[in-house]
Amino acid sequence: MKLADYFLRLTCLASTIIALVACTGQNTEVNNPTSPVNPPLFDTVQTLSDSIWYIFQDSKNNYWFGSNGEGVYKYDGKITLNYTTKNGLCSDSIRQIQEDHLGNLYFSTMSGINKFDGAKFTTLQPIRSKDWKMAPTDLWFYMLGKKNEDGPYRYDGENLYNLELPKHFLHDEFHENGINPFFSPYEIYCIYKDRSGALWFGTSVFGLCRFDGTSIKWMYEEDLTIAPHGGTFGIRSIYEDKEGLFWICNTQHRYKIDEEKTAKSDRLQYQKTKGIGDKTIFGDEDYTYFSYIIEDNQGDIWLTTWAKGIFKYDGKNITHYWIKKGENIVNLVSMYKDNLGNLWVGTAENGAYKFNGETFERFEI
Repeated sequence: MKLADYFLRLTCLASTIIALVACTGQNTEVNNPTSPVNPPLFDTVQTLSDSIWYIFQDSKNNYWFGSNGEGVYKYDGKITLNYTTKNGLCSDSIRQIQEDHLGNLYFSTMSGINKFDGAKFTTLQPIRSKDWKMAPTDLWFYMLGKKNEDGPYRYDGENLYNLELPKHFLHDEFHENGINPFFSPYEIYCIYKDRSGALWFGTSVFGLCRFDGTSIKWMYEEDLTIAPHGGTFGIRSIYEDKEGLFWICNTQHRYKIDEEKTAKSDRLQYQKTKGIGDKTIFGDEDYTYFSYIIEDNQGDIWLTTWAKGIFKYDGKNITHYWIKKGENIVNLVSMYKDNLGNLWVGTAENGAYKFNGETFERFEI
């Protein structure tokens, strides 16, 4: 497929994620003029939303469930609390949940990034910057689906920096074609820290790049952005296995970075190696695309797809797990490994699922 044809497809991309109104504030407590002067800190609820996209367990073993439209839920094993915009969140559509070394929780939303100290929410006001740095206690964020997003966010404990990515080598060609997609080509879809500590950023259009603490270099492969039967997607999953090979979005290839050649180049240099699976595994397809990838405590690799279930790879064999509601296939958004190594799955419209050792079953509080 020609690059020009590919870019034209972007104009037809129908987004299912609509950005909400941007929140404001400068690291101060959020005040929503439509809410009471002293809004309640939370609501106690008996059920979770059906739209649980992300799961997180904090250092105190509380579970946090991020929804797409109904805020975030905290479950301590007995009581479930629901936090929404009326309690101080920028948006009720959650995109990331993280915890810092002091125990503060952070929620990346469609309208901004909140810090939660256990008593109140504050909004972190981003500072646009080209000053790329890396420290062990930094937190890195993105806002998947927010229009006109550009580059990742780094929080150093005091300031939130919205970092500008270096110009991509396809940038001029992209704009010469007059393409104006819904998403910025530099929007971040995922962030991954590899075994050496380098950070990888998957983008909506321009592939991915690596920041090793010194330099930022791009990597672009058409088949990592364009689906085999048409359509486009961002780089949503990056993972380095024990052999030093990188898994990126699909099972057809794995990638080995050539560090010696990369040091002499303005881009990442690499070799493609054989992937895993075949048509008998992936339902008459030579390979499959996955949106999430994690390694469990036994060293097995789990690949989460949107509508084809989950695949487990133990180094030799591939096991397929369907997640269904009745006869209907459940669309999957994310996978998470908790503090005890339990596996969880977030879904678009069917709540959260937990692996019981044999199958994934819906989690009920």
